[in-house]
Amino acid sequence: MTHSTHRTVLISGASIAGPALAYWLDRYGFDVTVVEKAPAIRGGGYPVDIRGTARGVADRMGLLPQLREAHVDSRKLSFVDADGTLIGSVRPEAITGGAEGLDLEVRRGDLADALYAPVRDRAEFVFNDSIATLDDRGDRVEVTFDSGAHRTFDLVIGADGLHSHTRHLVFGPEERFHRYLGHTFAGFTLPNDFGLSHEGVIWNTPGRAAVLYAHEPDDRMHGFLVFRQEEPPFSAFRDPGAQRELVAATFPEHTWHIPRLVAALREADDLFFDIVSQIHLPTWARGRVTLVGDAAHATSFLSGQGSSVALVGAYVLAGELAQHTDHADAFAAYERRMRPFAEQNQALATSGGTVMVPGTQDMLDARNEALLDPAQLTGAEFRAANTGLILPDYSPAV
Repeated sequence: MTHSTHRTVLISGASIAGPALAYWLDRYGFDVTVVEKAPAIRGGGYPVDIRGTARGVADRMGLLPQLREAHVDSRKLSFVDADGTLIGSVRPEAITGGAEGLDLEVRRGDLADALYAPVRDRAEFVFNDSIATLDDRGDRVEVTFDSGAHRTFDLVIGADGLHSHTRHLVFGPEERFHRYLGHTFAGFTLPNDFGLSHEGVIWNTPGRAAVLYAHEPDDRMHGFLVFRQEEPPFSAFRDPGAQRELVAATFPEHTWHIPRLVAALREADDLFFDIVSQIHLPTWARGRVTLVGDAAHATSFLSGQGSSVALVGAYVLAGELAQHTDHADAFAAYERRMRPFAEQNQALATSGGTVMVPGTQDMLDARNEALLDPAQLTGAEFRAANTGLILPDYSPAV
């Protein structure tokens, strides 16, 4: 039996976790509002994976046919040495622990669109706005928006990502919960002048990686430059020029396609620069506010599981809220189910970093040796994590 009693819920963020949570809460009879600071659902973006338990969530949402249509079908990962000489190639599943023919890989924007479409006319979406202040009064949450609007909700849920403003308002500065994993990266698009299709190529030296990643041969492709940095480059965060200079100085080589990648970095109008990091909170809820997705437990892109864990978290949180009349009981049940799964997937960042950006020459040599015998690359740890939670079967939707 569900217990919505038409409770009102404000969700901050309309990327992955936000629309998924809105879908399930609406199914269970909640009155849902989603606020998003962007002017619309963000399109495009790099590919994300939906595998294991998250695929089950997509199936229960009826999204598998649409996501199969959007599947970019990466077929090969190749690794080259500092001179650009091929070391070896493997199926992506050898690294990710996925299941060929079952896992889905879609552009982030395509996933966001698929999640938004079934709920866009059922939940209220407020774009070009965000939460300015929250006042938890015990029996309600009074919210002031940047637009100046004032509204009251029964519950507020932060689904606003790694740098969550909702988390900052309720739990305090990000620095308290942020765990830097020692890497900085830049991502951007560039013309596919390399003849690549449905594949990625990774260049490595110890502590550095340069990546070319292509979908269709006539599409623009993604470039990534990743490097170890002992301290986060905070001084560059609000200065795109400084970001470009920092990354370019870290990749001075004139081998392989490094000069082309650095030139594209300098020219890109879609540069995304950030540090590789996670969020670790002692609890995800306080009063009538809780967090979901990266806002609660960012896994980092080295885990490859951020979107999948967000989908599962949205499903579990909505289900527990539908099962419990007391939000505190629901939040506690949600965290009991989700925290072990989230932490198991956070732990993948270490393994992912070892494969994608080996930190030392010994680690790089070990990775390259394994590529010569791909049977050593089973992806077992990743497979265990991405299937590490059995989906609860919550009460039928009302």
